[in-house]
Amino acid sequence: MDATTRISTHDRDVLRRLAERKARIAADPVNAERRAAWLALDSGKDGRVMILAEEGGIRDQRRPFAPVLECSGAWSCGIEWCLKHEIFLFETLRDDHVVEPVVNVGWKVKTSNFGVEPVVHQGGDETHMGSRSWDPPIKDLDADFGKLRQRTFSVDRDATLSEKQSLEDVFAGILPVRIRGSHYWTMGLTIQAIDLIGLEGLMLAMYDNPAGLHRLMAFLRDDNLAFSRWLEEQGLYSLNNENDYNGSGSMGYTRDLPQAARRQAGSPVREQDLWVLLESQETVGVGPELFEEFIFPYHLSIAKRFGKTYYGCCEPVHNRWSIIKRLPNLARVSVSPWADQRFMAEAFGRDYVFSRKPNPSLISTEVFDEAAIRADIRQTLDLARGCRLEIIMKDVHTLSNEPARLARWVEIAREEAGSR
Repeated sequence: MDATTRISTHDRDVLRRLAERKARIAADPVNAERRAAWLALDSGKDGRVMILAEEGGIRDQRRPFAPVLECSGAWSCGIEWCLKHEIFLFETLRDDHVVEPVVNVGWKVKTSNFGVEPVVHQGGDETHMGSRSWDPPIKDLDADFGKLRQRTFSVDRDATLSEKQSLEDVFAGILPVRIRGSHYWTMGLTIQAIDLIGLEGLMLAMYDNPAGLHRLMAFLRDDNLAFSRWLEEQGLYSLNNENDYNGSGSMGYTRDLPQAARRQAGSPVREQDLWVLLESQETVGVGPELFEEFIFPYHLSIAKRFGKTYYGCCEPVHNRWSIIKRLPNLARVSVSPWADQRFMAEAFGRDYVFSRKPNPSLISTEVFDEAAIRADIRQTLDLARGCRLEIIMKDVHTLSNEPARLARWVEIAREEAGSR
């Protein structure tokens, strides 16, 4: 029984009204301007500063996006939430997210574990971020390596196509439905490594067992590339060159992808037609020489397979830039709150997008200090003058229960960027 046979008339009417509202928003000229501005940013043409903000990690009791759902069915509620979120982004947050006139549904893909699982201990609750620790399953890289297994992958095509058909039935005559979506966030590898051997284990292995750590990193590289090849061979990749979450907070808009060698629209999407994110936040305490020895070779192998690379997330990369800039197809680089902005701006010029992440504490403390926020944005604008710049407020976990702060930050950022 598919979803449409379970959906009530009431729920269908709610979803269709929201879809009609989304279609009107998507036709707004504001979206066309934003789309063109993203493409200009990616191509290196003169253009404006792009502004984005994320609210998904906020744990306050009062949150910027806390919709009252009208639907009664679980499936309907999930679709309603997504539609209302896009409306929120456009009408309330008003950053540079683009609303496209389409509904996406992703392939239902599953992956196994590596044959072992860490035991995770999580502190905090639904309203407070807490600490996290885990017991790594690989205690000894030599003695325990045999416990590891390459992951296996599967896709439920029937369930995916049934979901697509259900959505098409609901939104007929309003919005088209397409299969599109990502299967992973990063191919940075080190997040998987510390799940298996722990952060302390990763650091110590660089000295105590370098051969064992190389063996682990090669295993993870090969596994991730095997997953990617499987997705390609099975026709499960979709393009990520539009309003697709790219890297650590950016949008995927580019005219460089898919590459010209892709035969025609509708032909299978290949690795070289896609963006890929590489990062290594977990090695923030590692010097450039050790990063170059133990992490970079495996990132390099992956980057060679993809069309465009976004590098970095929360780690400051200025002390390893001489290494990272050797990655092929490098296009955007995260400039975290802990990065040397002056160094990065001088190093980038207009060759790479300066993907600035301001410190979220600026909008999280008890007092919302607009003067401090403006000073922070001005500093970035001054130091990155002449660069291709996007400013992304992310990793926000509290707004001190003042949900309007996030939209106000967007307003302030626009005012400052527009004054230059």
